[in-house]
Amino acid sequence: MIEFAGKSVFKGIASAKISVYKRYDPTVKCFTVDDPEAELRRFYAARDMAVDQLDELYSMALDEVGDESAAIFMIHTMMLEDFSFINSVENLISNGHFNAEYAVSATGHSFYDMFLGMDDAYMQARSADVRDVSERLLTILYGNSQQEISSDEPAIILAEDLSPSETVRLAKGNIIGFVTSAGSVSSHTSILARTMKMPSIVDAGFEVLKEYDGLHAVIDGYDGKIYIDPDEAFVTKMLRKQRDEAIKAELLNEYKGRDNVTIDGRRISLTASVGSLSEIDDAVFYDAGGIGLFRTEFIYLEKERFPTEDELFEIYREAAEKMGDKEVCIRALDVGADKRMGYFGLPEETNPALGCRGIRYLLRNPDIFRTQLRAIYRASAYGNLSVMYPMISTVVDVGRINRFNNDIKKELDADGIEYGNVKHGIIVETPSAVMISDLLAREADFLVIGTNDLAQYTLVIDREETAVHEFYDPLNISMFRMIKMVIDNAHRYKKKVSICGELSSDPTITHIFLAMGADEISVIPSDILLMRKAVCSTNVTEISQHTLQQLWM
Repeated sequence: MIEFAGKSVFKGIASAKISVYKRYDPTVKCFTVDDPEAELRRFYAARDMAVDQLDELYSMALDEVGDESAAIFMIHTMMLEDFSFINSVENLISNGHFNAEYAVSATGHSFYDMFLGMDDAYMQARSADVRDVSERLLTILYGNSQQEISSDEPAIILAEDLSPSETVRLAKGNIIGFVTSAGSVSSHTSILARTMKMPSIVDAGFEVLKEYDGLHAVIDGYDGKIYIDPDEAFVTKMLRKQRDEAIKAELLNEYKGRDNVTIDGRRISLTASVGSLSEIDDAVFYDAGGIGLFRTEFIYLEKERFPTEDELFEIYREAAEKMGDKEVCIRALDVGADKRMGYFGLPEETNPALGCRGIRYLLRNPDIFRTQLRAIYRASAYGNLSVMYPMISTVVDVGRINRFNNDIKKELDADGIEYGNVKHGIIVETPSAVMISDLLAREADFLVIGTNDLAQYTLVIDREETAVHEFYDPLNISMFRMIKMVIDNAHRYKKKVSICGELSSDPTITHIFLAMGADEISVIPSDILLMRKAVCSTNVTEISQHTLQQLWM
């Protein structure tokens, strides 16, 4: 038996024969042409055909994974219309008299290397999208059709990597899971796999050999491993694990409708962290107590321009109506760092994570901030909406935010537009915000601790940077001390504290957050019932004193 370990994209187990997938990779020849105008027409025709193919993929993705994930293919279309990409190809053809294939290949490699060389993990993951677009153009220019990824029987795909367009076709190809040698958990391929609920692993680092084709394999998405050519006893063991996990999931259904109350009567709210309207449907299904974090960046990332106030209003209104009386907490636009589009007008920065992101971007772009806030206020007339602000580091930030809100309410009052009682929260995700959390608590209606960024900035480690992975420890005692400090400071002013991020989804440390006095924990919808079980199984009185003493030993 051969074993490879990678990064799990979706937890689950798949057992089937391997189908080794080798992408069509033409050898691009470089030569000069006598008629560059004719070569340009070839390129434009290929680009138009690529746009048509992406429109078809978008329609397919709408059926398979929903509109938010399908927007990936709109982003690919935008790449085909990107001025710098098109201009590079045109220059190579017009000025260098190179053939269209070489011009596309050279431009694609240049953009691929540029994205891959960036410090930010999200931008590195976009290199796969550039490659997908370039390879689509080359396939058309060489007169070949899209490769099929399918099997007559259930199969597991083994590949160097998969593009988003290849991944979305897996759903119709009898494929039950995939493992790639390369890839990133932040890539669009991974986003699609999670939406499709397909057991999958990326970045496994193996050599994809044709001799694996047809061998039996088992994907263990819980542990991030693939086992090739296991014996019958091992397969039986893994299938038993699959059944056990299914039984656990079924047993969790008994927690639907139950209160989030510990054995000794401590009550906590369990809410969902979502990024789309379809995930709000999941939150309803899993009986979330509300939406603790609604990331709406994809609304912006899927467009070639800023969404209008009315477009944002319709989305926020629908979110509010789906959740009824339960609170929906919208995070103000959090772009910069790993979330960038050309029209955002973000500056080139040596270290984007420390640059113009979150609230800094919004305060420097008041029209964008104002549009989103107006949409939130208008939608609040249809439900229980609140808003929270990312990357706060000073009290001055809060004062500027308050002035924005006061001005908007005056505008809406003057126009006779109804709005609800919008609460305002601050995301504590910088060490400076932790140290002034008492001052922030006086100004805000609630605080939210964003553990992902707080861990990065506290430990000074990019959690996606593999070179320093051994040093990244979000369970470091410094994190727990900071969380306790924020909770104590907020409670001094009778303000609610919510915890979100990767730490919040770990049921093995839920008792610590309960002992600290956290009021709310926000997790992905599918983890709600698991966390409810952890809460209902905890006796806070028994653990509080011992647990809290450990933080200060």
